[in-house]
Amino acid sequence: MSVEATPQDLWNTLSGAGLIQAMADGRFPQISDINDYIGQDITSAEPGRVSIAWTPGERLCNPGGSVHGGYIAMILDNAVCLAAASTCEHFMPMLTLNLNVDYLRGVRAGETYTVTGTCVHPGGTRMVSNAVVADGRGRPVAQASASVIPNRAFAR
Repeated sequence: MSVEATPQDLWNTLSGAGLIQAMADGRFPQISDINDYIGQDITSAEPGRVSIAWTPGERLCNPGGSVHGGYIAMILDNAVCLAAASTCEHFMPMLTLNLNVDYLRGVRAGETYTVTGTCVHPGGTRMVSNAVVADGRGRPVAQASASVIPNRAFAR
């Protein structure tokens, strides 16, 4: 008879990448309903890199019918923060210091995009990450770079 680890056990024992992968696998609850609201589904994590499937719904569209840039920035922010958190010994939510976004193509509701976050500088205090949103053909539709810091309120 195997005993399944509780979310508290996972929180206390897994690395940052391990806990994010546990979220992707459905073994650890995602803390916020925002993921469902914006259509985010974490698909994989390894140290320094995360992948998210993103299917924005109609509710995220601006009056012109395309996904509002604020939601595109939000998914990019999630990716850069998760990429940085994936480098930590234990998962630590991140606080964004700055987020620079380039919008390259329109984003349409109902289509699934791949969002990839990569931590390029896993510093002890300040971390730097990049993220790209790509369409189903692999073309980038938006990209971002960011500086983030660990939210020490969650320190163990």
